[in-house]
Order: sequence, then C-alpha cells, then structure tokens
Amino acid sequence: MAEATQAKKAGPKKFALVNRRAPHGTIYALEALEVVLIAATFDQDVSLVFLDDGVYALVKGQKTTSIEVKNFSPTFRALDDYDINKLYVERESLQRRGIDAENLLVPVEVLDAKQIGELLAQQDVVLSF
Repeated sequence: MAEATQAKKAGPKKFALVNRRAPHGTIYALEALEVVLIAATFDQDVSLVFLDDGVYALVKGQKTTSIEVKNFSPTFRALDDYDINKLYVERESLQRRGIDAENLLVPVEVLDAKQIGELLAQQDVVLSF
C-alpha cells in the first residue's frame, strides 16, 4: 500500500525590516512601513528595527507641511492593529541623535548594537531600507 505523503505546511517566516534612513527626502521609510504591513497581512512573524537616521521616523510631533510631503508617522500607531508589536530601536542611534525613547510615537524595545545583531541573526529574512 502506497503511503500518501502530506506536504508540510510552511509556518510563518521571521521577517525583520531594518529602517536606516530618515523618514523624509526618500521613499525608503515609507516603503519599509508598507512592506511591514503587507508581511503582517500574510501572517508572517514581523519585526521592525530602527537604526541610524531611521530612528527619526518614530519621533513624536513631526511637522511636514513646510517640506510639502505627507506625514506618514501616525501610521506607526496602527501597527498594533496588525499584530505588529516587535519594534526595536538601537540605543546608540538614539543617543547619537539626542533622542529619548519617551519621545517616540509607539512603545519600542531599546537594544544595544550587539543585541540588534543577535536579533537579526535569528531572522529568516532581513530587508534593509
């Protein structure tokens, strides 16, 4: 009797999206946010990491009218609605820019550079923006 083989259903992949660039002046920060939302829609395990100038994307009180671009930063508050609650910020990036974690739009876990590296090493897919 031939045994039927059952294809193993692939579980969610661990995605980390690394945001390294300032939120305005390029499309990278907005693209990262869109990719995060798409990945979460497909029930993937999504983490969002902010390094370097990418930390500016989370700063409260952004005003973009003078540069004539839409302020998309309030969208970060909707991430929890998509079950995206793994947000990480590199401590050194905040410190170099004089930003305190209390001045960010959403709750984040602040990690040092070594911890960020360890986190990224555990991912199936890492996309950098």
